[in-house]
Amino acid sequence: MKYHSTNDPSHQVDLKQAVLRSLPPDNGLYMPNTLPVLGAGFWESYRRLSFREVGFAVANAFFGEDIPEKTLREIVDGTLEFDAPVVTLTPGDHILELFHGPTLAFKDFGARFMARLMAYLTKDEDRMLTVLVATSGDTGGAVASAFHHVPGTRVIILYPKGKVSGLQEKQLTALGGNITALEIEGTFDDCQALVKKAFLEREITERMNLTSANSINLSRLVPQSFYYIHAARQLTEGMKPVFVVPSGNFGNLTAGLLAMKLGLPVGHFLAATNRNDVVPAYLDTGTYTPRPSVATISNAMDVGAPSNFVRMAALFVNSWDSMKSTISGMSFSDEMTRSAIREVKALHGYEVCPHTAVGWLAAKNWQATHPGSSTITLATAHPAKFPDVMDAELGAGTVTIPERLAILADKEKVATNLPKDWKPFRDWLASHID
Repeated sequence: MKYHSTNDPSHQVDLKQAVLRSLPPDNGLYMPNTLPVLGAGFWESYRRLSFREVGFAVANAFFGEDIPEKTLREIVDGTLEFDAPVVTLTPGDHILELFHGPTLAFKDFGARFMARLMAYLTKDEDRMLTVLVATSGDTGGAVASAFHHVPGTRVIILYPKGKVSGLQEKQLTALGGNITALEIEGTFDDCQALVKKAFLEREITERMNLTSANSINLSRLVPQSFYYIHAARQLTEGMKPVFVVPSGNFGNLTAGLLAMKLGLPVGHFLAATNRNDVVPAYLDTGTYTPRPSVATISNAMDVGAPSNFVRMAALFVNSWDSMKSTISGMSFSDEMTRSAIREVKALHGYEVCPHTAVGWLAAKNWQATHPGSSTITLATAHPAKFPDVMDAELGAGTVTIPERLAILADKEKVATNLPKDWKPFRDWLASHID
């Protein structure tokens, strides 16, 4: 299959270049020339399939022309070593738990698939592959875990100083080895801008053999579509789920749209954001206006210029009317988010992280005006990753910290501090070119 730039459809590359180069030279994003559709046979039987069988069917639809079947099955099986169960709070109110992976966040699905796919695509090369990634919280930890000690790779993670939780930061900065963390004096948008600019510098890209692990990389999105289908098959047959997606850079919601394009029956999508409501504002007005992000307690969603909006627009052929008929946007304040954390615990004895709480609020609002609908809120991270917020709302020690997270608390943070300006970052990269 060939892949084209959203900015210039005539710019086309193969899978290897789309994945390893990540970003077209015109600063667009890569999209497949043809969106695959799973046939009627799959949809007649998908409820009886395992998670891994669903994952392989999706991966094969996108990458089967370029990756041998045995290899692709191994990539999928290695990715899906943990489940994504649906938990029912009340009839019609469901939570999709995406935090059972090694870093307790949904990003584990995409990062593990990407690491394995890149290992296959570079198996015959002797050059070091440099994975450059910006994070607002969970992406960096998932990528660090997926690529830690992978031969022939090094990972450089940019994160905004003081704007990720303490345990999230340890996941980025305490592994060592082939993982390097850069603490940027700015916002996630500043980090993302630096990463994108680096990919547009041909000399740096070629000499460092750069690739990205952000959701600008298409291979991060495809495996995230696995769990939309897996979630739908856990509901009563015939019910079209309304997927509620806590959103920042909008890769997760874009993955849901890919699942829908594959043929998954979906009732609707809800884009749930915090105060960084650029996409909900667009869905309301038809005007897309990126702006500087503001800090909130749902920090992984603090994005003011979501990269994947251009992919969303492309999937709807740049039609506002078409997009808003499929997606509704809602935004909520920190105060409302804190209240939701307490309310979910009081009503259901269930603990949700600040991001999932934003999604649950959107689901609650939707159900109030659409009785009888069945919402699935994507629980994007384990609440233990946000101890300050959870302790403040539910009391110290209420949320049990899983051992794989607790052991990070006493590890040393190792990070290089840099301003948000391009020249110091470029100089740092230049000094680390082998």
